Amino acid sequence: MSPAARAALAAALLCLAMLALFWPGIAMFDSLNQYAQVVSGSYDDWHPPAMARLWSLFYGAGWHGQAPMFLLQLLLFWSGLGLIAAGLARQGAWIAAGVILLLGIWPPFAGWQVAVLKDGQMAGALLAATGLAGWWRLRERPLPRGAAVLVGLLLLYATLVRINAVFATVPLAFGLLGSGAWKPVRHGALMLAATIAVLVAMPLANHLVFRASASDVGRSLPIYDLAGIAHHAGPEAVPVLPASMWRAAEAKQCIRPLLWDPLGDRCDFVSDGLAAAAPGHKLTEAWIGTIARHPLGYAAHRLTHWNATMRWLVPWRYPLADPQWDSEPNTLGLGSPSPRAAPFQRVAGILAESPLGAPILWLVAALAVLALAWRREDARSRLAVTLALSAVLTELAFLVISVAADYRYHLWAMLATGIAAALVAGVPLPKRGARIALALLLLVGVTSLAARIALPPVGEDYAAAAG
Repeated sequence: MSPAARAALAAALLCLAMLALFWPGIAMFDSLNQYAQVVSGSYDDWHPPAMARLWSLFYGAGWHGQAPMFLLQLLLFWSGLGLIAAGLARQGAWIAAGVILLLGIWPPFAGWQVAVLKDGQMAGALLAATGLAGWWRLRERPLPRGAAVLVGLLLLYATLVRINAVFATVPLAFGLLGSGAWKPVRHGALMLAATIAVLVAMPLANHLVFRASASDVGRSLPIYDLAGIAHHAGPEAVPVLPASMWRAAEAKQCIRPLLWDPLGDRCDFVSDGLAAAAPGHKLTEAWIGTIARHPLGYAAHRLTHWNATMRWLVPWRYPLADPQWDSEPNTLGLGSPSPRAAPFQRVAGILAESPLGAPILWLVAALAVLALAWRREDARSRLAVTLALSAVLTELAFLVISVAADYRYHLWAMLATGIAAALVAGVPLPKRGARIALALLLLVGVTSLAARIALPPVGEDYAAAAG
């Protein structure tokens, strides 16, 4: 058996093991919401409807429950990792190939990939696209037309299942389907134009192609940012609502660094008040105007939230990181894996909450790959730069576009970083630059650990996150 075949076989066996341990997949709250739309045949755009529409094809064929989507995302996940590992093994890079496979069973990644959510669908599609392109790119060969079309379709699906996926998929499209070295100015301008075009087209696709009704999902970010500015700059800084209303939200602890949800739940007087005072585009005007008048308050709010979602200077037991082993209670017929999966998920939660699992550490690693490999022309470095750029742009986008700090939102970025690091670990890199990168990783890791020791715990479940 060839080295590539052995790597592919190892990936297949790991895939089967995960399928067996976690079948039929874990259905979380968002999973229930989307499956309910599948069953009813009525779709809205609170969650991008592409995933629910795909799910409906299985449902219409008589395969009910979450199992088909679980199977799909694990097959995509391990196909991508297997192709990358096989491509490296073919070149004799056994250590790098082994690291790629180990990434697939790193508990924080595997523990969230088995949840039937748009995050797992996105990560699976992007890994499959990367593996398919990498099979040829690692040999310095152009993609055959059929492979290029399939890569494009996988990138399109990933783009459609998450509103912020565009920050990951646009650089991947240029890197996997393009040719030649990265040119910062030219490619930067083209990627910016492509990103804007996708963001404009997404609502049209959701409503016209997938026939989803409009929800108020687009109002969540302005509401969250206005509340954050009121918190950091004072209630009088956001006059679109009376200062007394912002003070009431503060008194109920509804303005949270982790997520916006309380502003539409127990403090729904905020969202209701803004619906009356700033309907439609008036909310956008109030949002932009308030940011312009109070840029420091806005920056403080966004940086506080970014620290929370990147899990840098946070307590050890911090909410929304632990993957669950069972499905949410439901009347839709969505079952749970065997309790045998619980110990694995407990380990996943411990590692996700540790400095090793902090997205900020992986972001620093991605930045290091970019800095060290940007000018290299070999195939492994070019693929690594593409993946690292996708990861960096995904994580930096949370500085301005994010209303919740769920760990699963970082699944693709951390996977891409791990693969990129494995790719460049086997190529010559500047020793001074590598030492600086290691020092920065150590600094972030130590400060993360110190914060986890020093800061008081706030709880680790949704109730703690929402206050």
